[in-house]
Amino acid sequence: MTIQEFENIALYVSIGALVSYMIFIVYDLAKSSNAGKYGYFILFLALGLGLVGFLAKTIITEMMGI
Repeated sequence: MTIQEFENIALYVSIGALVSYMIFIVYDLAKSSNAGKYGYFILFLALGLGLVGFLAKTIITEMMGI
């Protein structure tokens, strides 16, 4: 395994762990503030849009060959 392969794997594992932690934080925030179903939806929608943006950036850069 080369250093570049290790860095690539470590990047996606670390980002996955960070996203999982962010989901936990948003869930805990919604639970502790008694946000209700609509509040949960809005909080997770905002997090979901951030994830979609990250995935879109990855897909677009791969398609462009950068």
